[in-house]
Amino acid sequence: MGTNRRFYRICFSILLLRAALPAAAEQMATVAERYRPSPRPDRVILTWPDDPRTTQAVTWRTDTTVRNAIAQVAVAAGGPIEAARTRIIPATSSPFDAGPWRSQYHSAVIKGLSPGTLYAYRVGDGQTWSEWFHFRTASEDPEPFCFLYFGDVQNSIRQHGSRVIREAFRHAADARFLVFAGDLVKGGVDDLLWGEFFGIGGWLYATVPMVPTPGNTEYNNGVLTGHWRNQFTLPLNSIEQVEETAYFIDYQGVRIVSLDSQRRLRDQGTWLNRVLKDNPNRWTILVFHTPLFTVHPDREDNEYLIKHWKKAVFDRHHIDLVLTGHDHSYGRSHMVDGVVYVVSVAGLDLARAKGETLARYGENAQHFQVISINDDRLTFESHTATGELYDAFELRKRPDGTNELVEILPSGTGSRR
Repeated sequence: MGTNRRFYRICFSILLLRAALPAAAEQMATVAERYRPSPRPDRVILTWPDDPRTTQAVTWRTDTTVRNAIAQVAVAAGGPIEAARTRIIPATSSPFDAGPWRSQYHSAVIKGLSPGTLYAYRVGDGQTWSEWFHFRTASEDPEPFCFLYFGDVQNSIRQHGSRVIREAFRHAADARFLVFAGDLVKGGVDDLLWGEFFGIGGWLYATVPMVPTPGNTEYNNGVLTGHWRNQFTLPLNSIEQVEETAYFIDYQGVRIVSLDSQRRLRDQGTWLNRVLKDNPNRWTILVFHTPLFTVHPDREDNEYLIKHWKKAVFDRHHIDLVLTGHDHSYGRSHMVDGVVYVVSVAGLDLARAKGETLARYGENAQHFQVISINDDRLTFESHTATGELYDAFELRKRPDGTNELVEILPSGTGSRR
């Protein structure tokens, strides 16, 4: 009888599995259809290829049937947009085989804009349009502003990364741009994951420009995913092979430098030395993926980057803040040779953290950061996914260019395990 029961259980399990397979296949097909391109513009995103005071790039995706990709832009008004007052900007289109399907990416670079001005724009082919979006150009001179910084979003993007992005914008709805410190998706060649990434930002990415830097998952066998340059229109002001992954942007008194921590490291150090030597801005912030000083207990500090970036370049210039990801936990240093180093994570796959040498560290929590600049003050806040303030400090710029670090949270707040 025992043998018969086992036999019947096996048969029943096989029947259940056969019944479940079509349902699983149907569910996968439904997920795929959610991200299939169409003639309607999607994955609309703002980036800067040049001066944020006078230039704005918008990039979007369609299927391969679209033949005439354009952007329409005008100074924003309180009422409907009048067609006669708009400019038409032709886009550059690139076909792209994304794996599940072929698509097209379109990029329109809008030039000759007025500083400190709110614009309205939409993209399409002249018949099928996106909705109207807004963007604001940078001011001519330094003015107070804030921006958002996220570590790795890559895991459980749609299910869990979404609330971090949205809670961040609820806390800083006036943020001028979004910094992503690499590993935006877990597999850079997976179009469905990019669909999730754009899905969680939606209209936000089309309204607030993005400053992305690549992580190891944006590379596949040492090659940058084709999605990167198709999706992001970024400055070409660095060296060969790392254009649009290493670059710098000046925004209202701050120089933001993206470094590619995956290749041409020594050459980037030489380039960065020139970028920082000729820097008229009061504040300098670097963003790259792999931290110099790890907060992961099973990883070692990156001695190569410490030698060729920190000692060779960082220590020679007045750098204020370094923003990174990769370790899937939160950590913030004391002042290290005049610089504060931060590691953060926005997605799941959370890791342990070591805090022996850190001013504050945390694990088992997703974070977003709000960074505010106001003349000689830089204020940094790190929040958890629920909006709880977890870490905060202020950098106060001295006349000689060095900083005073002021802890804002009470010393008894403690770190999170």
